[in-house]
Amino acid sequence: MTPTEILAYLVAAVIAVPISRRLGFGSVLGYLAAGIAIGPWALGLVDDVDHVLHLAEVGVVMLLFVIGLELQPSRLWALRKAVFGTGSAQVLASGALLWGVALAFGVPAGPAVIVGLTLALSSTAFVLQLLAERRQLTTRHGRAAFAILLFQDLAVIPLLALVPAFSPGGADQAGTQAADVLLQVGAVAGLVVGGRWLLKPLFRIVARDGGHEIFTATALLIVVGAAWLMISVGLSAGLGAFIAGVLLADSEFSHQLEAEIEPFKGLFLGLFFVAVGMSANLGLLAEIPLQLVAMAIGLIALKTVVLYAVGRLGGLPHGPSRSLALVLSQGGEFAFVIFAAATSHGLIDRDLFATLLLVVTLSMAATPFLVLFDERLCRRERAGKQERPYEAPESDDHRVIIAGLGRFGQIVARVLNMRGIPFTALESDARQVDFVRKFGNVVYYGDARRLELLRAAHVGEAKIFVVAVEDIEASTQIVEVVKRHFPHLKIFARATDRAHARALKDRHVDYVIRASFVSSLEMAENVLQSLGDDEARARDSIRRFREFDERLLERERALAQDEGQLIQTVREAERELAFLFASDDTK
Repeated sequence: MTPTEILAYLVAAVIAVPISRRLGFGSVLGYLAAGIAIGPWALGLVDDVDHVLHLAEVGVVMLLFVIGLELQPSRLWALRKAVFGTGSAQVLASGALLWGVALAFGVPAGPAVIVGLTLALSSTAFVLQLLAERRQLTTRHGRAAFAILLFQDLAVIPLLALVPAFSPGGADQAGTQAADVLLQVGAVAGLVVGGRWLLKPLFRIVARDGGHEIFTATALLIVVGAAWLMISVGLSAGLGAFIAGVLLADSEFSHQLEAEIEPFKGLFLGLFFVAVGMSANLGLLAEIPLQLVAMAIGLIALKTVVLYAVGRLGGLPHGPSRSLALVLSQGGEFAFVIFAAATSHGLIDRDLFATLLLVVTLSMAATPFLVLFDERLCRRERAGKQERPYEAPESDDHRVIIAGLGRFGQIVARVLNMRGIPFTALESDARQVDFVRKFGNVVYYGDARRLELLRAAHVGEAKIFVVAVEDIEASTQIVEVVKRHFPHLKIFARATDRAHARALKDRHVDYVIRASFVSSLEMAENVLQSLGDDEARARDSIRRFREFDERLLERERALAQDEGQLIQTVREAERELAFLFASDDTK
């Protein structure tokens, strides 16, 4: 890549990705848009798209290495049924249906097999990036998606081997292909055996004697070397990186390796998505837009139906099956590799090649919108499930009411239980209510902002109202309702941060504590003692800081509407505090 192309890539990414993420579409769609903008069909800042695409495939390789690092061999073995059962069912079923569609469009039977199976593959890079951004990799549909994607990555190997077999004269190469298969099996076995005995000792030596930059260089060497070995025998580069990652997954270096590779993976993966956007033939899209859009919609619809059925047959409920189907409904990045190989072997012509790539690209571009649509459906379903009648608390002269029985509220409740002090707990999350009740705790489902629920809980007869709700808006609304209708109650409230604490104090809450404030002070006290302070000096420092910070919080309340003045006041207060302690040290 030339400096101009690198600059164009960086500028486009820096502009497009934040906008896309701000709009809720995720980074993938932003990279695609950036690629389309700088590609040959728009601004024309980059011409050699194929070269960029090959370079950017390093991102996919590194992604698979990181996936391998997070997948210990024991866990991989535990996933074998999902990988080879669910994964093979999806690829074969989708491939068979798409083969029939290809035949209907006039593609010969042999090439139609390649087209159908290739379109059955989904995008590992797209899906894992989307799931990771939304923290859904550990959900039921996230785990199922990972298993299917892993099988698809493995299926690329025989698919690439099938391309020359279906090409003109491919039958004459059977002996050569058998030798190639043996060579490939030997390369994989050699990588597994050699990696198992050599990689960990190598990293121990480098970590001890090489320094940080050599550790990073060694990590890159392992990734690129394993990928090169697989490419040299005709296999997928990503397979080699994945195997290397799995071999290192249970080592003491796995987390450090992931941290070293992550920046490179992110840059190259972003470049890959940009290259996919640049490869979109907008001229062809302008010629036959309806046909191409219809083909992309057809591909998504067919794979969605198959994936939903596979999910349900695999034991997933309706919601996770739908999520699985929508997130995997696109074409995959390996389509660029396999269709290019099929074109070079004369299986498909250039026109069909361009059409298929554009269909795959359109399906990828649609994926973030499908994921957003699924998330809205999931939120609606969760809201519907929680619409059960609020429970009327059976209060028996409970002196304490606790609103919110999350992590903070549960500690308060356990202390009261220990002392035998009765209380009434209200929680608006139905799932949390059911969970806490499993441990024998008395908690009622209800929204403490509702006056009728508070009256049913006999709040008027209580003495103390504890607001332990994490949501800032809900917390302040509860305080307002209680203050307005039960002014005699003492309110003890949990604040998420300083701004929340100021808002609660403005509403004349009797006692406000920031959620992590006390624990942070305790940590600081132990740090001071470890640095040489005796217990009395450390405790006095923490006491003085706490008193000073509470006074500062009161000063901040008066300046909450003037951000500039607020920042200046905090800086001045910090300097004043440092000066006071420095003066003590000189006495």
